[in-house]
Amino acid sequence: MTETASPSGKTSPFGFIDLDAPEKVRRVRGVFDSVASSYDLMNDLMSGGVHRLWKDAAAAKLNPRPGETILDVAGGTGDMARRYSKMARRAQERRGGEDASVIVLDYNAEMILAGVHKGGEPEMQWTVGDAMALPMPDVSVDAYSISFGIRNVSDIAGALKEARRVLKPGGRLLCLEFSRPTAEAVRKAYDAWSFHAIPRIGGWVAGDRDSYQYLVESIRRFPDQATFKAMIEDAGFSRVAVTNLSGGVAAIHFGWAV
Repeated sequence: MTETASPSGKTSPFGFIDLDAPEKVRRVRGVFDSVASSYDLMNDLMSGGVHRLWKDAAAAKLNPRPGETILDVAGGTGDMARRYSKMARRAQERRGGEDASVIVLDYNAEMILAGVHKGGEPEMQWTVGDAMALPMPDVSVDAYSISFGIRNVSDIAGALKEARRVLKPGGRLLCLEFSRPTAEAVRKAYDAWSFHAIPRIGGWVAGDRDSYQYLVESIRRFPDQATFKAMIEDAGFSRVAVTNLSGGVAAIHFGWAV
């Protein structure tokens, strides 16, 4: 899932190299323009379908409720938003209340179009927008979610501050992202799989080995669990908790706006 931003005068990691932020924006957009049509299939192939379990766990952690406005940033083809919509509707059927509103926002129009083509739920709205300049007022959303997208922004700290801006006091932040395996054996096995197999699969299925080489490199450049937790706290969130998934291959970071 993709979401980028372009503050001038800064550098940002693009895989194993550092680029001026606007150049990273351009290249990340190109990556997701290229992979949009095969993105969901590649997720299944790269993870053996395990990403679905990770997303289910993240949606349960967010716990969507009737009447809430939920912003799914870097929402791509809408996988998380569909989960949020269905969960909020089931809760509404049990407890009553107003319809939830689930906003899927992604920087890449091709990803949004792929999601629209795939189909949505009544609660879902689709929009193209920037994680660094969210098109909504201060304190206007109840929950902010970003899944497998925060590592693609050009300024992670800035994106987290923007999340805090739009969240209501007591609002919830959830970040689902690839992370650092906690066991050395798992780390070695995952490195071998990701660096040797994933780019090849990307070449065979999506016809784009280079884009998937970037994606696996971007995972290695992303901060580990403790470092990212501290960044979330610095952005104004409290009670930040980390849940490792599959031995830390992925992790959920969850916090509350204060």
